[in-house]
Amino acid sequence: MIFPTVSGTNLLRQKLTLPQDFEGNFNLLFIPFQQWQQSEVDSWIALARELEAQYTGVVFYELPTIQLRNPLFKMFINEGMRAGIPNPKTRERTITLYLDKIDFRAALDMPDEEHIYLLVVDRLGNELFRTRGAHSQDQEAALRRFLEQPFK
Repeated sequence: MIFPTVSGTNLLRQKLTLPQDFEGNFNLLFIPFQQWQQSEVDSWIALARELEAQYTGVVFYELPTIQLRNPLFKMFINEGMRAGIPNPKTRERTITLYLDKIDFRAALDMPDEEHIYLLVVDRLGNELFRTRGAHSQDQEAALRRFLEQPFK
């Protein structure tokens, strides 16, 4: 799977094109589709920070994925998220994607929006690892095994 080329704006109001603007060799992408799924994302954040510190080249991003709407709706959503996230680093790495969610999910073979997806992609957008849902010990172990394998 290859992460499709999409545009979004982070909560510092910077426009980005993904995957080309991902900074890591291993980009951990948390992709929620519904507001309530923030709790699933949050269950992973402490581990994501730990992995960034432990493994060179790991960078994590939150990619709230919202059905394409009018500019006023986008501004309302983005400014609401900004108000709730005072940390500049978190704002930088929260990139809201307004797009056709059905097409986006199809491109990434995501059959539903019932849980978040966590993907690891390289700088070119090649998917290297995938799991979904809230953090669990089994999923953490699988992610760590992936990050610990030697890469050529």
